[in-house]
Amino acid sequence: MQIFVYVFVEVSAGTACSTDEPESFSARSNEHLGVLVTVVRTAQQAKTVRFLHVTFDTTGESFLAGDHHGNIYVFDVSRNRFRLVQKTGQACTALAFNLRRTTEFLVALADYTIKCFDKDTKQLVSWMRGHEGAVSSISIHSSGRYAITTSSDTAQLWDLDTFQRKRKLNIRQSVGVQRVFFLPLSNTILSCFSDDSIFAWESETLFCKYQLPVPDYGPKISYKAFAVTRDGKSLVAGGRSNLLHLWCLDNKQLIRVIQMPTQVRTVRQLEFLPDSFDGGASQTLGVLSQDGMMRFINIHTCKLLFHMGSHDDAITTVAVSPNGRHVVAIMDNGSINVYSVQSLTQELNKPPPSQVKVVSAGEADQDLSNLKVHVRSEVIQRPAKSSGRRTQVKILRPPPGSTAEDKENELPAGLNKKRLVALLKAFGEYPAKYRMFVWRSLLCLPENHAAYSSLTDKGLHSAYVTLHDKYPIKSHKLERGLQRVLSALAQWAAIFGEVEYLPLMAFPFVKLFQNNPMLCFEVVATVIANWCQHWFEYFPNPPLNVLNMVENVLAHHDKELLQHLVDCGITSQLYVWPLLETLFSEVLTRDEWLRLFDNIFSNHPSFLIMASVAYITCCREPLLLCSQKHDFEYFFHHRNNLDVGAMIKEAYRLMSNTPADIHPKTLLCDFTPLTKGQYPVFNQYPEFIVEYQNREREKIRLQEMEYLRERQEVSALRADFVRRQAEEEAYYTQQELLRKAEEQRRIILAQEEEKLTQQRAKLAAMKRELKVKELQLLDATRRRFLKHQQDLRASQIQRLDQEISRKMDLRERETATAVQDLEVRQMELEAQRKRLEQHLLKEQERLGWEVEEEVEMRMREVERKEDSYTELVHDTETNMQALEESLAEACQLGLESDWQREVAERLQQVDAEQERKRQRLAELHRQMLAEEERLADTMRDVAGRKWDEVITTRAQLQVQRQPISLADTEGHRQAKMRPPGSIKGLPHRPSAAFAVYPGTNNTAAAIKPNAVTTPRQTRTNMMCLNSSSPSESTSTNFSLDRGRTQLDSSERELLKEIRELRQKLAARAREGSSASSQSVHTLSFVSQ
Repeated sequence: MQIFVYVFVEVSAGTACSTDEPESFSARSNEHLGVLVTVVRTAQQAKTVRFLHVTFDTTGESFLAGDHHGNIYVFDVSRNRFRLVQKTGQACTALAFNLRRTTEFLVALADYTIKCFDKDTKQLVSWMRGHEGAVSSISIHSSGRYAITTSSDTAQLWDLDTFQRKRKLNIRQSVGVQRVFFLPLSNTILSCFSDDSIFAWESETLFCKYQLPVPDYGPKISYKAFAVTRDGKSLVAGGRSNLLHLWCLDNKQLIRVIQMPTQVRTVRQLEFLPDSFDGGASQTLGVLSQDGMMRFINIHTCKLLFHMGSHDDAITTVAVSPNGRHVVAIMDNGSINVYSVQSLTQELNKPPPSQVKVVSAGEADQDLSNLKVHVRSEVIQRPAKSSGRRTQVKILRPPPGSTAEDKENELPAGLNKKRLVALLKAFGEYPAKYRMFVWRSLLCLPENHAAYSSLTDKGLHSAYVTLHDKYPIKSHKLERGLQRVLSALAQWAAIFGEVEYLPLMAFPFVKLFQNNPMLCFEVVATVIANWCQHWFEYFPNPPLNVLNMVENVLAHHDKELLQHLVDCGITSQLYVWPLLETLFSEVLTRDEWLRLFDNIFSNHPSFLIMASVAYITCCREPLLLCSQKHDFEYFFHHRNNLDVGAMIKEAYRLMSNTPADIHPKTLLCDFTPLTKGQYPVFNQYPEFIVEYQNREREKIRLQEMEYLRERQEVSALRADFVRRQAEEEAYYTQQELLRKAEEQRRIILAQEEEKLTQQRAKLAAMKRELKVKELQLLDATRRRFLKHQQDLRASQIQRLDQEISRKMDLRERETATAVQDLEVRQMELEAQRKRLEQHLLKEQERLGWEVEEEVEMRMREVERKEDSYTELVHDTETNMQALEESLAEACQLGLESDWQREVAERLQQVDAEQERKRQRLAELHRQMLAEEERLADTMRDVAGRKWDEVITTRAQLQVQRQPISLADTEGHRQAKMRPPGSIKGLPHRPSAAFAVYPGTNNTAAAIKPNAVTTPRQTRTNMMCLNSSSPSESTSTNFSLDRGRTQLDSSERELLKEIRELRQKLAARAREGSSASSQSVHTLSFVSQ
């Protein structure tokens, strides 16, 4: 065994070398037994930097180490490499390297925080805070998802996916926390406190499951160290005593108290040493005591097995690899020692010395004392130091007369194949405890570590990347081991990357040698090289030559069974090849398979073929009953009721009774072990087919990678689509919720509005009742007032009628006098006619334009008045009471509608007469130029008389129509908006004998005897024929108004009173019918 020491020195920034890249260990001999490597960390001035903590990863091939300066190193024991992965700048207090993400690790620092780093990227993954004291331990759940960090005052549970604290254990100040950790293969948390109480909690709910009993008698131990077996069924605790307490966690009972030697006064650390074949129920316990020595004991037999360390080279802390192959110890001087468990247990694993002695010729008188067996102490004593040389094993050599056959039977480690075969035939199998050792000797495994490492360094073979898809294995460890072995085989020979049944062949050996992949590889390679001879000559087809050997042997020993198989159409590919390609692992149990391969490895390679024939012949009875193909397929792919011992005996019988011409032994070579140093070349296969398949596989792999890339892109697009769809769904859901909330608010508002409407309706009803009462009172008052006003108006109208009649009589007399005066002036007017005619034509043309402009102006004014009428209507509504009174008065005046109709008929007659007079006047102008003076006098007289009649008629009609006009809103608007000079009453009598009176858009009367004219003139255009003018300065001026001054004055006063009365009534008028409005327009026309 070679022992190395590695010393590395801290280098400055300017030094050429760097520890960031992997470095190899340098070798130096070490005299300590079992030590593989000693690692010493020194600074620039040759000062040693102490290592503080170490921890293994889940595979057990690498471990982390943290020193006093805060540097974290990762050491790969199998590859002889190390590298610096992190510089924290402060000392670490705890480490954990078995997280679910294998590249991440946890570091507890002196500032009471925990950091998570990635060893490949060297990036900080997370920074967890929360402790108020130094973290003494970190426990990781078996799934790698949760972690528990423990300090002296509290323990905290962390989720390693989110790095958030889930729970915190709070305790009283008087009771401290010793340690809190997960149990393997369960969801249970164990917590131990300073008062030696131990509780178990459910990790999900933190429900207290149970409390372990602690003996009350004896000295108080004050537990400091704890250890749990890999199956989580046993717990050992120790402290300030040499006593260890062992509990069975299944029944929660203290089953044993172990007393250590008297040299042990305090237990610092406890660690179970895993074994490959103990099923997790470890029996070897390492106890690190205060003297710096770690003693390994068997917890069932309580025997001391071996120890590590010494008083001179004390150990401070240790870490045991999960596979049980290495133990890393931090020594008292700050260095690291890596121990090989195999070297430490070498004496324990040696087979017991043979108790059988062979009597040879000439040695009969040998001393009988050599037959005595000396029983050694139960404790294996080893010197602390040795010469460093390999242990020399003396082998009894045969005498010179030994034959060549005996030399062939000699095996490594002092075993003899012939004796092993005899032992095998006697017991049917090798002892289970020494089976692996016997197999290694029988197969003469070379243990080429370097060659195997060169194969594994090439990485995982592309043919077995997706092995788990085709062969799903529950255990990830077995899956990785199978991938590693198959990849190494594929790197050794290219054909093994193409053989589809190779995983079925190698799996049983991987399961047996799962903790030593190199031995597993060499066993499988040896089986392939010897027991699978000529298997690959017809690749990718089954080995037809080997199957023919089986058929020949079967035909010689059981022709009936072979004929039955032929008759059923069953070939050797169906009943032999399933047994060979799986090496009987499908049809035999574990123990049966081990017994069979004990015999296969102990015999010639042809024994495997004979074993397949023996299996078929031993099952001839059920096979003869089968006739369907699927029955045979099921039979040779499933376990059957078969006596393996009988099958093995049959195989031996076939080996001895088969003729030499058909015996497979003549066609197969003898056993040839693998060569040492380098593995032999394996090329017994059609290389062109393998190369072609490699090319095709590579092509398929590239296409698959392209397909995976495209599928990943599609998956990303699908994920993005799903995310967008989820967002859209969430958006619409939110909008739906908002809509429902809005509808709910609208319903509430509608209800409130409904209540408010009802309240308003009630209030309106109350107001309506009050208004009705008020209107009833006002109506009664209005009726009384209207009655009074009606009587008063009747008396006033009667007086006006009398006055108008008197004035009409007086006007008739004045008209007769005027006619006489006109006759006198007729001659005077005759001379002025021509000038007047010319002047009138010019004036008429001018007045026509002015009238048109005036009409347009009045139309615009009427529109403005109509706009103001809308406002007046609004104001009129506020004066409802006054308008109602006016309406009552107008209704009273409406009783005289008959008289009004008569007046209207008379007005129509007057209009018709005026039209006739106008025509006559035009005719007289054309016919009589000489009689101008006479016609002028006649016109003056007629005009005076007619004017008096019209004035009288208009005054009467206006007085009678005033109540109706007041009821019309349009009349009221015109009455309010009419400017001075507009129609507000009857016009004054003109002072001239001949004038033009505008007031309508139709016609205006021109006074002339028996004639009328149609000038469109306004009030400003009135002209008297007897008035003086520049053109008529020489004419005689005379007036037709003789004796009428007093009559005109009284008439004006009467008309003024009528206008005032009309304005009052119009101010109190309200809306009337269209007929009333038309009547009001008629009255306005008459008044003009």
